[in-house]
Amino acid sequence: MGSRTGRRIVTALAVALVASAPQVLTPAASAVPVVTRAVGEPGVVLESTPLPRSHWLPGTGAAYRITYLTTGPRGVTPCTGMVFVPDGTPPPGGWPVIAWAHGTIGNSDADAPSRNGVDSGSSRYVTNWLARGYAVAATDYIGLGTPGVPPYLHGESAAHSVIDSVRAARGVDDRLSSRWAAVGLSEGGQAAVFTARAATEYAPELDYRGAVAAGVPSNIETFAPLAGPEFPPQGLAGLTNFMTFVIAGLRDVHPEVDVNSFLTPIGRTLVDAAPELPYAEFARLASDVSVAQMLSRSLDVPALMAALRDYLWVPITGYDRPLMIAQGARDMTVPLPLTLILIADMNLAGTQPDFRIYPADHIGSLYANEADAVTFITKVFACENESDDPECAPASGNGSLGSFSSLGSN
Repeated sequence: MGSRTGRRIVTALAVALVASAPQVLTPAASAVPVVTRAVGEPGVVLESTPLPRSHWLPGTGAAYRITYLTTGPRGVTPCTGMVFVPDGTPPPGGWPVIAWAHGTIGNSDADAPSRNGVDSGSSRYVTNWLARGYAVAATDYIGLGTPGVPPYLHGESAAHSVIDSVRAARGVDDRLSSRWAAVGLSEGGQAAVFTARAATEYAPELDYRGAVAAGVPSNIETFAPLAGPEFPPQGLAGLTNFMTFVIAGLRDVHPEVDVNSFLTPIGRTLVDAAPELPYAEFARLASDVSVAQMLSRSLDVPALMAALRDYLWVPITGYDRPLMIAQGARDMTVPLPLTLILIADMNLAGTQPDFRIYPADHIGSLYANEADAVTFITKVFACENESDDPECAPASGNGSLGSFSSLGSN
């Protein structure tokens, strides 16, 4: 606990001093700031250091661990992440950027990817983008690696973390282009969807092209009225862990709702522990606890339901660039029926993402979609302004209705 307290003090001092001190960066020698942002603005880099070689992906030419400012539920706040730059000579205009939004890897500072490297389930996928000639900006998200409770599945906060990681990446390496796209899985899939909606308005100085989102959590709040002491045994992989992270974030973002009054003693213990314990340790603590055992009464209370809807909503309109959404038919973490509801709601609202279903599980959907994602990203980077190519059209309007990939056993 002492080291965590120390990190909080150090970060608080950094934020306090940045207003009166010149920005000091300590990246590799080739890194030169290229984007000047006002002190205290989202995207400003507080610190940049070389990423340990043990965390480099194959094909990396330079890599950094960054601490930068972004926008959270309470305003501007520090966030950490990584930047990977391909080996070799950048193309004219600089390396295009993929903003990688990771899936759930835990809820504590000890789980931050910038401390551990890209998670083993996704590292090959991220490496492949690097090999294709894209720099990678990989946010940790707010609260992972920095003080405070992570606002888990609070999409707006995650999107800001993603977008500002691109700003920060360009601030530490002058070889990165302003052209970028977002790619994410699971928690990161939701982050990519929110990023797709916010990118051009939140960071108009960047040249955002589109997003690919796999295994997107949505419509979780529709089950909340059923949740309580009589909630049926869980049928979704990791449900207790994920719901604990959501409740911890909800309690922090909406203090006006007495979330503790809905929790049993074991529920309170898990929610308190979620931001403090490394994921493996937390998972052991929660392994024999069901959602029903966490709750002392039904969640079907107007004030709580309103807070949950505000916290967990996923936008169905407002997209001005192409969007691809991928789903595994055998996904037991983000079930297909919930995603079908999301896509139906989007289509009814006039939003037409390129939606694809694959014969895969949760993480498998990321790799099953990879070839289609490469084609999609290559296309959107090649799109010209005012293009009449339907594949360059925004997801809202005349974008592709997408295709339903074979649901065979391959």
